[in-house]
Amino acid sequence: MAGKILLSRLRTFLAFPEWFYLKEPVNTMTPPRPTPGGLATQFSSAGHYDLGDDEAMIVTVPAVGREAGGPSGPAPYQGIQLGSMWYVSLDYVNHQTSLTAGQARIDPDGRMRFVISERDPGVANWLERTGHRRGYVQIRWQRLTRDLTAADGPEVCVVPHAGLPGRLPYYQQARVSGEEWRARIAARQAAVAERMLG
Repeated sequence: MAGKILLSRLRTFLAFPEWFYLKEPVNTMTPPRPTPGGLATQFSSAGHYDLGDDEAMIVTVPAVGREAGGPSGPAPYQGIQLGSMWYVSLDYVNHQTSLTAGQARIDPDGRMRFVISERDPGVANWLERTGHRRGYVQIRWQRLTRDLTAADGPEVCVVPHAGLPGRLPYYQQARVSGEEWRARIAARQAAVAERMLG
């Protein structure tokens, strides 16, 4: 009996990437939708990327945790993460491969613009590919007070790495120095260590 359960779960794990995001066109993301088999108050947007070292994917999404006229919105938690094609998270301890809305820099227009690339674009919302040319990207919204629509979801474009300054409307505000970046990574490492010990 235990063997049958293990095989069933293994088949589900192996089939999940194709079922959840691999049937979508590469370098795109789905509109927000209820997470299959997930939390009742969670929506997700998923996709997969295939990027050369001189390319970057920009994922633009409203910060729905903050709506016009007030600090709170329909989703107290909003986060984005990268993973391998096996649906395994990339190294989130030593690299910035995930960000919550609270960790991300929000542009003056209330949107977050994430840059997925291998090379450092010098911006706060850089998500590091860590050598994975191909991988998945997922955004999750949790504890929703309303259903999300396509307007709440991400817009995606792939651009040459060198063209990023012209494609990020708040590029100068998004910039971080090498020292600021090292401080961000150190804060991640400390937070994970505290969580593991807690």
